[in-house]
This record gives sequence, structure tokens and C-alpha cells, in this order.
Amino acid sequence: MNKIILADSQAIFRAGTAKVLATDEDSRIIAQCSDLDRLYHAVTTFPGSIVIFAASMRPDFTRMRMLLETVGSRGIVIAENGEAAGAYLQQGFRGVVFRSVNGPALVECVRRVAAGDLWAPPQLMHSNTSEDDVVGTRVRDRLTPKEMRIVALIVQGCKNREIAQRLKTTEQVIKNYLRSIYDKTGVSDRLELALFTIHHRVLAQAAAEVASKLEAEEQTTSGAVA
Repeated sequence: MNKIILADSQAIFRAGTAKVLATDEDSRIIAQCSDLDRLYHAVTTFPGSIVIFAASMRPDFTRMRMLLETVGSRGIVIAENGEAAGAYLQQGFRGVVFRSVNGPALVECVRRVAAGDLWAPPQLMHSNTSEDDVVGTRVRDRLTPKEMRIVALIVQGCKNREIAQRLKTTEQVIKNYLRSIYDKTGVSDRLELALFTIHHRVLAQAAAEVASKLEAEEQTTSGAVA
């Protein structure tokens, strides 16, 4: 049985990854961590584990590698889409997956690393050709600006109440928009929506751009009020 420690500061992605790994009969998640302190504590508490952690948590990678070696564990890095996977392998980690990794590939990565092998994505960098993401492009073009804002906030893990507050509307309006978004993307809930967005590069980029603009607008408004 492969003991899994899962660490990601983004709760909705952590939940999605856990859901995928739960389908593997040979793996069992023994700890989920939302910050670095919990991650370091879990690594020392559960030696001999497979530790899957997001690069976006920005740990001290040298310290992390040495800690894993000390307790006999192996690390798999969740890299952000577009990052070079090779750099993490060169630092001594046993596997790297992009945040957009699909379920079967993630499970295979865990199995290979547990067996003592190295694992890297087929391509160290995502291809930039538009035909790689026809579905993502089509969905992006179908979503309205307001719907894209909601998608961007869903990806950040925001609940309906927070989305309504940030977009200055009501929760019922957000629920109505979500029904339309679900129809356009073919998903059934917010977790599937977040994972769908991540798995389609063009859509993920659009959501990130919208999130940055929204944050800038909020900072401008906050500054004006102050």
C-alpha cells in the first residue's frame, strides 16, 4: 500500500487530486496539508511515504529534498502549467506532474515513483499550438465576460457568497450564472468546473488573466475608498 501525503494550498485542487487518487486501490491518502508547516510535520510524522506537493506553495526545495531523504520518502512536485519539469528532477525529486495532469497519468506517476522509477510528463513544456486545446478555445469563446469572472473565482476556491460579494451581486444571481456555465462546459459541479478549467490551457490562461484584472480593480477601489 502506497502511503500518500498530499499538499496544496488551493483546497479545490487538493480535493480534486484526492478524488483521483482514491480510485487507486494501491494508494491511501494519510495526510492532506494546506500550508508548509503542516506539510513538514506530516513528512516527519509519516516516513516512507509518497509526498505530492504543489510547487506554488514555494517550499525551500533543498530543505524539502533533504527531509524526504532523511525519512525515506519520495517527492512528486505538482508544477504549474508551462513550467519546466526537468528543473525539479535535477533537484532530486522523483516525479513531476503539471497541474493539468489527468487522472490516469497521476495514478501511473504515483505507482512508478513508488516502484523506484522517475516520472516526468511526456513533454517538459506544454505545446503552444492552438490546435492542442480546441475544446478550451471553444468554451472560452462561449463564456460571457461575467461568466469568465465567476469561473476565475471558482478556480481560486471562492464560495458563492464570496463571489457575490466580490462581483457586487446576489448569491442567487451567481447560482443562475453557474447553471449556464455548467451547460456550456458540460460539468456538473464547481469541483469539476475548476478541474476542467485547469485541464484546458487556453481556458486556464483566460481565467488567470481575468483574475489578475479583477484583483487590480479591487485594489484600485480599495485605494480610492481609503
